[in-house]
Amino acid sequence: MDTTGKGSRVIMGRGISTRDQADSDFAVRILDVAKRFGTTTALDHAGFELRRGERLALLGPNGAGKTTLVRCICGLAVPDSGSIEMLGRPLPPSGGRHELGFVPQEIALYPDLTARENLDAFGRFHGLSGDDLRRAVDWALEWTGLADRARDLTKTFSSGMKRRVNIACGVLHRPLVLLLDEPTVGVDPQSRDRIFLMLDELWRRGTSILLTTHQLEEAEQQCDRIVIIDHGRAIAEGTLAELIASTVGADRRVVFTLAEDCPDLTGFSISDDRRQLVAEVEDVSLELPGLLTRIREGGGRVSDLDVHPPSLHSVFIHLTGRELRE
Repeated sequence: MDTTGKGSRVIMGRGISTRDQADSDFAVRILDVAKRFGTTTALDHAGFELRRGERLALLGPNGAGKTTLVRCICGLAVPDSGSIEMLGRPLPPSGGRHELGFVPQEIALYPDLTARENLDAFGRFHGLSGDDLRRAVDWALEWTGLADRARDLTKTFSSGMKRRVNIACGVLHRPLVLLLDEPTVGVDPQSRDRIFLMLDELWRRGTSILLTTHQLEEAEQQCDRIVIIDHGRAIAEGTLAELIASTVGADRRVVFTLAEDCPDLTGFSISDDRRQLVAEVEDVSLELPGLLTRIREGGGRVSDLDVHPPSLHSVFIHLTGRELRE
């Protein structure tokens, strides 16, 4: 599904057979996965799919089970029940994941090695050697925009530069499936844009991407579909439009800021400081003139107004509540 106009994609080949391709409509399938740590339920029969060639955002409050789920996919944790499939094949408890790339939230680089030396080391971890390794490292340095810093120690890099090398280390083997855990934490806007340009290139070449993030605008702008997980269970999934339609609805929220205290008018909510009136409307162009007339006739004088379309933020709060999670 290409909703961004960023071009067509080509599925990257790694010797996958015709049968594998037929069985691989889903890059990853989470099937009724449960995981407990003592008396704590981290995953409560969670289930959803990452489709092949898709960019999927995995969202949830703190403690919702996102990290545990990612660890299970990577083989760093073993589910108590349920199963996980990748490219049509069940994943074993460990190993069998050469087509998977994982980029953790924590920077996993050797600070006293150069960018090239880090990439060389991680390439060898992924089984690359000889000319294949050299070509992969050269590609990664160009891909990250750091070819001119190849011989500099990574401890001298900015946060954004370290993030870019960190991502490159996880994809040197050109994985068909990529898991990213908060890949833009602590980076400036320019580095964030560069990271998503890098990910766009991988996606166009056929990589299926699962992104966990707390940045809701990243999920809105960078992903084809969204899964929201809470209390260890997937509670909603779909495109942004589908999630809005099934939860908060498509009405716009219009906020009128008044010059003086608000009059008491039916059909409006009033803010605690009585300086704002709020109304929900289906068609702004048709309903706004009438609302302004009602406020004026009721003795109010509007100094400003804002129209808020339904957003992923409103969907997320609707589904998971407003309480803080620690």
